[in-house]
Amino acid sequence: MINKQLWKEYITECVKKIISEKDLSEITYSNIPEAVAQIPPKPEMGDLAFPMFIYSKILKTSPDKISVLLYEFINSDRNKPDGSVEALGPYLNVKIDVSKVLDKLYEDVINSGNSYGSNSTLDGKRIMVEFSCPNTNKPLHLGHVRNDCLGFSISKILEFNGANVLKVNLINNRGIHICKSMLAYSLFGNNETPDSSGIKGDHLVGKYYVKYNEWANNNENAQIEAQNLLKKWEEGDTETVKLWSLMNGWALDGIKETYKNTGIDFDKYYYESETYKLGKDEVLNGYKNGIFQKQEDGAIYIEDKDKGIEKKILLRKDGTSIYITQDIGTAIMRHKDWPFDSLIYVVASEQKYHFKVLFYVLDKLGFKWAKNLHHLSYGMVFLPSGKMKSREGIVVDADDLLKELEEISEKEIISKGHLTASDDIKSTSHKIAVGALNYYILQFNPERDITFNPEESINFNGNTGPYLQYMGARICSVLNKFDNVSEDFKGYKLSPEKLSLQDEKQIIKFISDFPNVVKKAALNYDPSYVCSYLYELLKTFSHYYHDNQILNLNDKSLTVSRICLCRMILVVVKNGFSLVGIPFLERM
Repeated sequence: MINKQLWKEYITECVKKIISEKDLSEITYSNIPEAVAQIPPKPEMGDLAFPMFIYSKILKTSPDKISVLLYEFINSDRNKPDGSVEALGPYLNVKIDVSKVLDKLYEDVINSGNSYGSNSTLDGKRIMVEFSCPNTNKPLHLGHVRNDCLGFSISKILEFNGANVLKVNLINNRGIHICKSMLAYSLFGNNETPDSSGIKGDHLVGKYYVKYNEWANNNENAQIEAQNLLKKWEEGDTETVKLWSLMNGWALDGIKETYKNTGIDFDKYYYESETYKLGKDEVLNGYKNGIFQKQEDGAIYIEDKDKGIEKKILLRKDGTSIYITQDIGTAIMRHKDWPFDSLIYVVASEQKYHFKVLFYVLDKLGFKWAKNLHHLSYGMVFLPSGKMKSREGIVVDADDLLKELEEISEKEIISKGHLTASDDIKSTSHKIAVGALNYYILQFNPERDITFNPEESINFNGNTGPYLQYMGARICSVLNKFDNVSEDFKGYKLSPEKLSLQDEKQIIKFISDFPNVVKKAALNYDPSYVCSYLYELLKTFSHYYHDNQILNLNDKSLTVSRICLCRMILVVVKNGFSLVGIPFLERM
């Protein structure tokens, strides 16, 4: 295979040997950076390019002269890796004869199957990933969808890199926001239920969250009443807890149904109602031990301006807890339940400061593992019309969004005549909708704000999930047709020298590079690497398929070789799809 790491290490060693021969004694090997490998902008320039700028200052020579020096040195080395080198200005470029690596690559891809691309980078690491974390006062919306897509994909990618991953969800089922929905229901609900209204449970509860905010606009005591209800809940008032249990049950049933429809699952659920007390105890103990301070009104806080920590309330003056209180308790409980090497919080970038304070508090409380907590932040999701506002009901519910995408997909399938009457159009439309949603969101770097356009995401052409699914189905069609006539090709096998076209070489490079892409996505917590890779691979295949016959050839050896290439692509595509939540479709 095209071993990028092997060449990086080799180039670095060559630089060290050149330095040694030049007797540059003032330079120590520890000061010599590892060579940087890049992909040349044009295939004819080679497979790898190594810029020499990083060595220019050390060798006190121009990058152009260093590349020539390395070229001469490597060409005289009998033990160099397979491949040829060329000095192109400030770059040393490497060309690999893919025919020499193809037999081994094909064997590796086909034998590995659904594990091809996996690696041992994170072997032995226990990584907990927290994502989704909905409030039980409203249904999941588009912002939650981005969280779910990112958290689930990162979990898959980390597992593919050898980590032992535990996917966890914290259900925010207590607090002032929950009490607002409860208060509105007690005032205006008239015993309405999901069954009596025909409204999905989480949507029904969300209806009363909006109702509260409408009511509060004309009631100056609304916030006080909601706060009093929270205090009654924390004191265990029977009627308050009964109403809370009822409405939480409705919301959770609805939310879990949405998870099922979008293909999201978790290994363990945590509930804020079960962790906030532990957080309160830790805050009180921290105060007793002089870690935290108390205001005159009784509220407990932390402050450390030297560390960039402004005054942060950890426990209200009336003794009730807030988000950070339960986050403290939840983190401690989790490490007791499943001692992790690291814990990744997938939460919007708006909460960067919250997690800075949380990690600081846990460290001050003496938990050594607090240094291994990571906030994977992501940008906002906007609608073409602007920002979503849950309390005003200006949102795109996940359920409604998925339904809209399914309807667009079904119309497209029917209008294009993609499927026959025997195919399950509803099921196919659902899988296309899920693929469209996941791919559209994950193709962007997590930190970037995005504007979600449903019709653009479901387009069957261009850089979209449905386009990738269509190309995967096309590869299946080619392989199925070959299977029907495979008896005519007995005795023929892969002949690497037959695959000499530029597109074929490029596809082979893509397949060889898949493990590196998977590793890069894990180390950067960024599924967009996989999305970009899949699009470029399948776009190249589309061009190749358009310009070249695969089955109807007089040369049977060439047909079999091209079929072998398709088989490798199919393995990579299926594995890549599974990492970014794109359902694979054999027919489309």
